[in-house]
Amino acid sequence: MEQGRNREIKQGEIIHIMEPTEILRYPLSTEKAVREIEAANTLIFAVSKRATKSQIKWAIEKEYKVKVTGVRTLNDMKGVKKAYIKLHPSTPAVDVTAKLGLI
Repeated sequence: MEQGRNREIKQGEIIHIMEPTEILRYPLSTEKAVREIEAANTLIFAVSKRATKSQIKWAIEKEYKVKVTGVRTLNDMKGVKKAYIKLHPSTPAVDVTAKLGLI
């Protein structure tokens, strides 16, 4: 029963009103981010302040066709919300960053 952006909400259903490009702002390519990519199979993205962890997970899985095992978020002192996205071991974060052109 989907009609545009407004839908009936069923119990336990996650509503994703924003598009993946609205949720994910840009990937971070700092020294710390590259270390996380290589050591912990984790991507770091700047995300929308309104995005929830489940929305971030949905956006990454939809946009990059990978399996996400966990999402942690951090609001830094500059007002940027960062998402640390842990990928499944079957999907190396290095491959995703190579597609993005970061490494």
